[in-house]
Amino acid sequence: MKISNIHHIGIAVKDIKKSVERWKKIFDLNDPCFEEISERGVSVAEFEFEEGPSLELISPLGENKSLAGFLEKKGEGIHHFCFEVDDINEVVVSLRKAGAQFVNEKPQKGAGGSLIVFIHPRTVNGVLIELKQKPKE
Repeated sequence: MKISNIHHIGIAVKDIKKSVERWKKIFDLNDPCFEEISERGVSVAEFEFEEGPSLELISPLGENKSLAGFLEKKGEGIHHFCFEVDDINEVVVSLRKAGAQFVNEKPQKGAGGSLIVFIHPRTVNGVLIELKQKPKE
């Protein structure tokens, strides 16, 4: 099993356009990459940096009950950390053997054509962890 690095930190926001403008103004950031992932019901704005993890603002799109419920219960703020992996299926099998519980049973489509899966927060101290495998080139 190989975890490459922290890929991004996900922040749940109610209004992605207003939030993007706030982050750009306060931190003098460049425009993010925008993507709507209708299969997962999220709108994503990703700020990339030369080094370190990127910052991903996510907001519900349509009827995403999971993210909308998070925002209603906890408000805006850090939603998850994402680890990049080389082989998501291998990592899932290894983590299951180690006792990890997953939000979804198998990897799903993520931003940029990636495959993603979420580790349930009860597995690791209340933190939602995303695993991401970038598309093969």
